[in-house]
Amino acid sequence: MIGRLSGILLEKQPPQLLLDVNGVGYELDAPMSTFYQLPSTGEKVSLFTHLVVREDAWLLCGFASLAERRMFRDLIKVNGVGAKLALTILSGISADEFARCILEADSSSLVRLPGVGKKTAERLIIELRDRLQGWESTTGLPTSATVNGADTQVNDPSRDAVSALVALGYKPHEANRMVSIASRGDVVSSEELIKAALKAAVN
Repeated sequence: MIGRLSGILLEKQPPQLLLDVNGVGYELDAPMSTFYQLPSTGEKVSLFTHLVVREDAWLLCGFASLAERRMFRDLIKVNGVGAKLALTILSGISADEFARCILEADSSSLVRLPGVGKKTAERLIIELRDRLQGWESTTGLPTSATVNGADTQVNDPSRDAVSALVALGYKPHEANRMVSIASRGDVVSSEELIKAALKAAVN
């Protein structure tokens, strides 16, 4: 099992990133909460990982903290929740806030997350309530080197944000609407647009 990777961040296109570890490029899927903490491309980063083995593919997931990875592992144990939905959930809500929703049986907050309907919310609460008793956030943020590495990729932040939201489970027209609303503020990067759009969606 691959538990942690440290290397140079080559690409970041939410929800995927490419990490160079001693000349080997690892493709990882990560929740947006992790993307918000990534350095610019060309800089060093360390991520906690979890390898999902399926019949049709192997999926390597990266997380900024042990708390996120622990919550991801708890989520994929729930009946009907796969890696994609687990990453989507963690993109729309922090691990600590999600734990609060589960422990307080706050299904109304859970159903605001993409891909989570009433039945799924109820199942999450029932199956995770006992596991998350006494939940405490675990530290373990990635460290980035002090390198003057600039992000050389030329992207359209709005387009990238829409693509990321669609990958997270939103319909294209929903994603476009969310980004359009989020872009009315002082938001410049795709990560900021996604964060603002997701925050507005769950409030």
